[in-house]
Amino acid sequence: MTKPAPSASGQRLDKWLWAARFFKTRSLAADAIDAGRVHWQGQRAKPAREVKPGDELDIVAGEQRWSVIVRGLNPQRRPAPEARLLYEETAASQERRARELEQRRLAPTPGADIKGRPTKRDGRRIRGFGAA
Repeated sequence: MTKPAPSASGQRLDKWLWAARFFKTRSLAADAIDAGRVHWQGQRAKPAREVKPGDELDIVAGEQRWSVIVRGLNPQRRPAPEARLLYEETAASQERRARELEQRRLAPTPGADIKGRPTKRDGRRIRGFGAA
């Protein structure tokens, strides 16, 4: 049994997301698609969905939400400057990401600066909160 030849007009969604550097591995891209964090033309997609130039994708990767229009296809993962040529981020998406970045900068998540386990001193202070 031979593999079907890839079509010249489209590319698998999970492979495109990997090549465009939204996800580090193709399996992470496929998992995100299965979890419903990637939408194609406003609808949930499957990893094997073929994307073509002009398609609109909504992507949630970590804390970032992107709305992009596919501008090119590349079967290989290339350096980031080349990967950025594969898509165009919408103006609304750029504005939303800038606003969310500013909000995170002004009001950081409580405890984001805490690393590792509490020390003995921190433990005593924590237990002291309940005693007062």
